[in-house]
Amino acid sequence: MRTDNREIKNTIISIYFILLVIAVLLATVFRSFRLVEGGSLYVLLGLLVAVIIVHFVARFFEYDSDGANVIITNSGLILNDHFNYRENKVEVPREKLTGYKISNYYLYKNLTIYTTGSSGSISNESFNITLLKRKKIRYVRQSLKKIIKENKSHKLG
Repeated sequence: MRTDNREIKNTIISIYFILLVIAVLLATVFRSFRLVEGGSLYVLLGLLVAVIIVHFVARFFEYDSDGANVIITNSGLILNDHFNYRENKVEVPREKLTGYKISNYYLYKNLTIYTTGSSGSISNESFNITLLKRKKIRYVRQSLKKIIKENKSHKLG
């Protein structure tokens, strides 16, 4: 099964644009009406916090379990074509996958997969799935459950 959140890129670019327009508008209003002393600074700090939150939440997610390996990719949405500085890509053989956990925080969703190494040690990798739709999260969960169930039946049999 393959799934991703490719369609969200235009939304994130629009959010960045709207944040910029709001910041310019509020900075102009605060400067002209002098409502709050240093109001432009507050607007700038608020914009900076909003951009940082959007930057950390806005990640591209791709899941592919069609072949012999499960491939999960997380990368940034903005400037990803030129600077691939936030990519996290894991390619795991299906039989090495032992578990997963989906954590749902208020503004952040996280997928953690657990794999066994060649020495029997368990390692984990985390992926940002915040912008993945509920239906696609359900598909990823179903696929991972199926793979883990197959792995458990092979070990028992």
